[in-house]
Amino acid sequence: MKPIRFLGWRRILGFVASLWVSAVCSASSPSVLVVGGSMMNGDQFAEATLPVMREHFKACRTVVLVLHASHPSDRDRTEARLQRAFAHLAGIKAESLHHLDDAESLRRLREADGIFVGGGETFVLLRDLYRTGQWEVIRERVRAGVPYAGSSAGANVAGQRIGTTNDFPVADIPTRDALAIFPAVINPHHPLPVAADFAARVGKIQGYLRFNPSETVFALGDASIARLHDGRVTFAVGFGRVYRASGITELTAGQRVEGLP
Repeated sequence: MKPIRFLGWRRILGFVASLWVSAVCSASSPSVLVVGGSMMNGDQFAEATLPVMREHFKACRTVVLVLHASHPSDRDRTEARLQRAFAHLAGIKAESLHHLDDAESLRRLREADGIFVGGGETFVLLRDLYRTGQWEVIRERVRAGVPYAGSSAGANVAGQRIGTTNDFPVADIPTRDALAIFPAVINPHHPLPVAADFAARVGKIQGYLRFNPSETVFALGDASIARLHDGRVTFAVGFGRVYRASGITELTAGQRVEGLP
């Protein structure tokens, strides 16, 4: 009887361990990281982003890469760079959906430990998320706690809607509604105050808010990060601002952003 009892406990412990690994990688609430763009340093993530990225994807063994925003001719090269970057980050295996048909892509998204959406053309990205049905699956997975990170266009589509993106509408989209997994409209690649185009960007965002006064615009500089985790938004690193019709809030690293979500 003792060996049987031992085997029973071993099975139970194995089952509990598998649940624990799943719970560590998939928290009970959405975990969303948005990056202002330009987060790569060669084949690695920029040094300033590494601690936040490691924390965000800790215990995740596989990450699905969504590279629809890049031109098809660039996707193999982009995938190779990101594979090396994720391996360097925490030994994570990363694979892009662009090798797969729509059905297999949905299956991979449903099984992945984490999701990373790269930059490029925001309108192409949003169009393809809707066309393939991935928009709905990504929302479902993120709401279940699967970590999501998006850079530039990938940050844009994490927001409430496409409103203050910087790229041209090179593709038609069925709606401006984005994934709505981050509680603001995103403006990536925001210039620093010393940049020549800083005042012009500020003016454009303020003009947008005159027509959309109920919205909040979260502006992120290059390699700057905000993270939604445990029900609160924290500005993690870099340069960031929150624009509202009522005014502008300058952010500092480590600051919890009040009023979001």
